[in-house]
Amino acid sequence: MPTCQNCGAFVTSAYARVFTPRDEDDPRVCPECPDKIRDGADVRTARSTRNA
Repeated sequence: MPTCQNCGAFVTSAYARVFTPRDEDDPRVCPECPDKIRDGADVRTARSTRNA
């Protein structure tokens, strides 16, 4: 099962297929990451903290 490179959380294979490049198996950031977010094709530091 794929895992997030940032926080180590498990992600679904469908999420990894959509949000990772073809040669990469694990996404750089996931919806569970408290400090990073996807910004288009890049990853950036979150401007505010996320509340779960």
